[in-house]
Amino acid sequence: MELLVRAANDGVAPDMDALLAAVPYCAWLGVRAHIAGAALTLEMPFDAKLVGNQMIPAIHGGVIGSLLETAAIAQTVWENRSLAFPKPVDITIDYLRTGRAMTSYASARLARQGRRVVNVHAQMWQDDAAKPIAALRGHFLLP
Repeated sequence: MELLVRAANDGVAPDMDALLAAVPYCAWLGVRAHIAGAALTLEMPFDAKLVGNQMIPAIHGGVIGSLLETAAIAQTVWENRSLAFPKPVDITIDYLRTGRAMTSYASARLARQGRRVVNVHAQMWQDDAAKPIAALRGHFLLP
């Protein structure tokens, strides 16, 4: 992606909000990035289009999974100053609580990194980071 290459050529960190806005699905979800040191947190404001179960209403599981995967990829790009997105090898998502009709957050950490593969753990929460609604464990192939 040209945003990553341009940032690397300029010797600066990539603009994560611009990077997320360049991914159509992230733009559709309204995902924004917040950076504090090495920690990257994604924010997804609630929108009625995200609801999968109208009776509760609950955020669709696919939306939850995609936010977690995006957090894992974004954290990998951020920490490695990658020139391209890592590719998922395998992902496991644990759905722990109902995603309610409110703003959601996700963050990830690189649990272990080799030369070609990185193991990432991510979690998603809403009002309390100590009460995640879903968690991801995955391996990604580095570019």
